[in-house]
Amino acid sequence: MLVPALVFLALMVLYPFADALWLSAQHFHFGSESRFAGLANYLALTRDAQFWAGLRVTLALYLLSLVSQLVIGMWLALLVHRSKRLRWLARTLLVSPFVMPPVVVGLMWLIILDPTLGLANWLLSTAGLPPALWLASPQWVIPTIALIDTWQWAPFVALILLAGMQALDGDIYEAAAIDGARGVALFRRITLPMLGPSLVAAAMLRSVDLLRFFDIIYVTTQGGPGNASQTLNIYAYKQGFVFFDIGYACALMVTLTAIVLGVSGAMMRLRRATAW
Repeated sequence: MLVPALVFLALMVLYPFADALWLSAQHFHFGSESRFAGLANYLALTRDAQFWAGLRVTLALYLLSLVSQLVIGMWLALLVHRSKRLRWLARTLLVSPFVMPPVVVGLMWLIILDPTLGLANWLLSTAGLPPALWLASPQWVIPTIALIDTWQWAPFVALILLAGMQALDGDIYEAAAIDGARGVALFRRITLPMLGPSLVAAAMLRSVDLLRFFDIIYVTTQGGPGNASQTLNIYAYKQGFVFFDIGYACALMVTLTAIVLGVSGAMMRLRRATAW
């Protein structure tokens, strides 16, 4: 019964990955014959300053976005969980951002963050603050992209945590209330520890997407200004489809895949450790 699914998995996942792994061991440019290079492309990565800069940008964007989404997602989940009457409406609103195509989200935020006509700078001017360059500033571009992704995906995290909250045993809260637990103490000692598996599950799902972040960055900045927002994914795209260095681009993507698998494996072990 599993044979059709295994064949589909092999054709759609394993074969492309194996082909990329083979190409990463080749010197291959479009328009020329490929020749075997062994580990030359991977050794070139260690000497490539743009690779290390892209890795730093990838990790910075990953950590900033993940922490923001977990914190804001938890806050939203608590608000919706306590709102008994409008919970159905809140769930509908939470679904809206992350079902939008990333290209639409990127274009929408390009308009909002426009330095001259955008809503963001208009709000700053009404508050008496100077305008910001947002996506055109090397200092602000990573926090701005993290803000865009958090706007889209924090509601997704909130729905996961909300489901976890609704599965918690109410008797535990009653016992804690009898013992005098209230407010922050109740959240810190009861809710947060019991939501550990849900938090790790949300972090794992978002980690896979954030480490291979591409679409919104490409729509909004294409890795700019300069290389300030150039992640490994964007760098690999440029190497493959701008400079046509397919072998080096595949080496970049195989390296990124190894990072994603490593983080996912660590998250899975953490989830098993926090299971109750």
